[in-house]
Amino acid sequence: MQKKIQSQWNKVSYKISNQFFNLVGHLLVKEWNPKLLGLAKLPIRSIIDVGANDGNCSQKLSRIFPQSHIYSFEPLPEPFKKLEQWGKQQKGRVKVFNIALGDSIQAIEITKHLYFNQSSSILKTTQLCERIYPMVKKQQTIVVQQSTLDHKISSLPTPLAPDILIKLDVQGYEDRVIRGGIETFKQAIACIVEISLDILYQEQADFKDIFLWLDQLGYCYAGNLDQVQGKDGHVRYFNAVFIKKNSRNNYAR
Repeated sequence: MQKKIQSQWNKVSYKISNQFFNLVGHLLVKEWNPKLLGLAKLPIRSIIDVGANDGNCSQKLSRIFPQSHIYSFEPLPEPFKKLEQWGKQQKGRVKVFNIALGDSIQAIEITKHLYFNQSSSILKTTQLCERIYPMVKKQQTIVVQQSTLDHKISSLPTPLAPDILIKLDVQGYEDRVIRGGIETFKQAIACIVEISLDILYQEQADFKDIFLWLDQLGYCYAGNLDQVQGKDGHVRYFNAVFIKKNSRNNYAR
């Protein structure tokens, strides 16, 4: 009986903690300009949200691009429930997938951060990450299914309508998702990628890795939507926009 009560209490405390840190995060990070560095004027009809969590970013993008269809991917069961609930309210406009994306199709371990699930990752946290963000220390490893972006998109009953926007927020795992989604990234016109400059996860992709991959796939760097700084003023991480080079002239009107 005592174990059951403790388990229920843990679930409540984890839920409250996640809500609190999510609220603090929204307050500390500057709200994206609705113009999205000019992306908002593009005729986006399909949005791929990789690392969707509970759907906060999917909802934001759905308001900016009201004619788009959204494909949201989230491996953690708890935030996925909220994502799924929101998706069901969108009358077929949103499809959700309870799966991780990477460069292989297999079962894989993910480290769930119990007090702040948004920072959960397939990669292990570094000492720097745990020192800066002590709420990530309470962790639990679970097994989830991983696929590749190309496999999931190619298996859809109908092709994605152009133009395609990809949002990528996978806590240092970005290069693996790109490797597993080369054909999809070739089809897309733009992407928004969260990039960490501080080494918060072991073997994380850095800006150079991501820039080179996207450069080879025909993208150019177009600026940052936001950035989070340390106490000394250095940039810890930011959300970067990349746009296809061959659409640059239309984008810059």
